Amino acid sequence: MTFNDIFKSGFIEKVSTFSPLDMVIALGLSFILGLFIFYVYKKTFNGVMYSASFGVSLMAMTLVTTLIILAVTSNVVLSLGMVGALSIVRFRSAIKEPMDIAFLFWAISAGIVTGAGLIPLAVFGSLFIGIIMLVFVNKKSSDNPYILVVNCADESSEELVTKTVNDSVRKHMVKSKAVSTNGIELTIEVRLKDMATSFVNSISKLEGVSNAVLVSYNGEYMS
Repeated sequence: MTFNDIFKSGFIEKVSTFSPLDMVIALGLSFILGLFIFYVYKKTFNGVMYSASFGVSLMAMTLVTTLIILAVTSNVVLSLGMVGALSIVRFRSAIKEPMDIAFLFWAISAGIVTGAGLIPLAVFGSLFIGIIMLVFVNKKSSDNPYILVVNCADESSEELVTKTVNDSVRKHMVKSKAVSTNGIELTIEVRLKDMATSFVNSISKLEGVSNAVLVSYNGEYMS
């Protein structure tokens, strides 16, 4: 093969040398892998608001990546042009959950490996990643942090709240304290004992306490 043969362009030759069977197998497999990634994303989502459209986009990204790799591996000139075309693409969507980045890379990687023809690696690799995601992301922990917000009237009620919290939770830390003419607002990070939350009722009944709120905390405030 000469240098000119590498860069020779013939539309009819591309059509005749292209294998429809390879395309059907690769796209069919990438569709199944995309559905699997979508399923794992749905089962492991722990964010504030679930987005079904993002899950569908993971499946579509797997298919699109496979299609691109199939085209790139069939022609050198097309691969160079594809690199130039993709280099000008800018994604402006904000990633709200850290785990979304992992799913995006997973979908792209599955598409690349499938398009390259490494079917066993694509299948067993995706199964392994999916099992790891399902086991570790959905693993329940009793050490989850909670945020306790209490409004006190004065320093004496603040001392009562602090004593009650100290006796009722396994671990606590004052995150913020706001003092105003209306009273004192305490924000305390707590680690519960056996997931018991009844101490919040006791705090709300203390003299001088007007409000007590306990919320789950995992990087964002969640009610």
